[in-house]
Amino acid sequence: MPRAATKPTKREMERRSRAMQRGGRRPGESAASAEQLRLVEAHAARGVTAIVAAPTSFEIVNTAYGRAAGDQLVEAMAERLARELAGHEMAAVRGGATFTIVVAGDAATGDAAVSRVERALERPFTIDGETIHVGARIGVARMTEDEPAEHLLRRAAEALARARASDGATTRVAAEHEGVPLAALAADLHRAIERGEIDVRFQPQVRLVDSAVTGVEALARWQHPRLGVLGAETLLAAAHRADLGVALSDQVQALALERAARWPARMAELRIAVNVTAADMARVPFVERFLARVRASGVGYDRVTAEVTETGLIDDLDGAATSLTALRAAGCRVALDDFGTGYSSLSYLTRLPLDYLKIDRSLVQTITGDARDRVVVEGVIAIAAGLGLETVAEGVESERERALLAQRGCTFYQGFLWAGPLDDAALQARLA
Repeated sequence: MPRAATKPTKREMERRSRAMQRGGRRPGESAASAEQLRLVEAHAARGVTAIVAAPTSFEIVNTAYGRAAGDQLVEAMAERLARELAGHEMAAVRGGATFTIVVAGDAATGDAAVSRVERALERPFTIDGETIHVGARIGVARMTEDEPAEHLLRRAAEALARARASDGATTRVAAEHEGVPLAALAADLHRAIERGEIDVRFQPQVRLVDSAVTGVEALARWQHPRLGVLGAETLLAAAHRADLGVALSDQVQALALERAARWPARMAELRIAVNVTAADMARVPFVERFLARVRASGVGYDRVTAEVTETGLIDDLDGAATSLTALRAAGCRVALDDFGTGYSSLSYLTRLPLDYLKIDRSLVQTITGDARDRVVVEGVIAIAAGLGLETVAEGVESERERALLAQRGCTFYQGFLWAGPLDDAALQARLA
């Protein structure tokens, strides 16, 4: 029988809380701390569970309540997690607002720890007299036989990425075999690009004031010969593992623009949004290469939007601003994607040349919650309007969400309420 964990002393509790409050790694890194390595080595036979948890709207808290309140919130989260997990043998570190926790014990013990993390983060926090609801996405991985700690944490981080991309589940558990197929998919991706297996789908963007479809976002798909259609989440993870992010981005951008150029006359005014990554912008000469690709497709610059994910800009904000200014000068527009999911994106709104602010679906879904949740969404829309930016709400699934967004002045929405990602034929049929 597994032995019961001894109750930690007050000093041990304080040490755990400090460990969670330290910025032990940059968000997204999967290197284990020394303490986590020791725990995994000592308890591999008993079982180990890795938990990676992140708030769904941390940056919006900074926007609504100030950065000091955001820092206090992270500290409060760390303290609460340390209390909730006091009965478990565990080691934890924090990177940004993301908590990486390793728990010793069998599957039942791991499940209990996950439940405690869920309960800890779903309850509101009181910061400077304000009640703040954050919500969380959680990735979980069970240690397999002889699995290195870094691999275990990477699977948990990938499960968190899937939870963030999910329209429903807030917690995702990585299957034991998930790490192996991703490595295999990375190898397959080299051939996939050469064989033309990468495809695109188009998700309509709808103007809220009159329900007119004014544009689409191009989303990558992989027509895998054995596994069928794989979505953008899996494709991007494989590209990251294979170091093929730039090659994939080139392929998807070119394909999306070529398809848009062939649309019939009734769709000739639709805007086409393509994703641009930090790696794209870091490759000189990015601007000339991007504009040449648009020009070669025959699509006018004024129909193209470059969608940039906020987390990709942190390392070189000034360089990104220069590149995006050049794109806008040529006639393209620029959108900041997934606003509300990063750690320090508020500064981007004033330092980057933007046209659109895309509100992440995890934040959009809170608009049907209580009054405080709605205030945060309203604040984002108001800030965007004050800066002269139009807003695009992502992941809209219900008529109530659409109506509330319209009432609060949001400009556009996309989501399954109108349509999911469509191929060319389905898109043309819907717009007929």
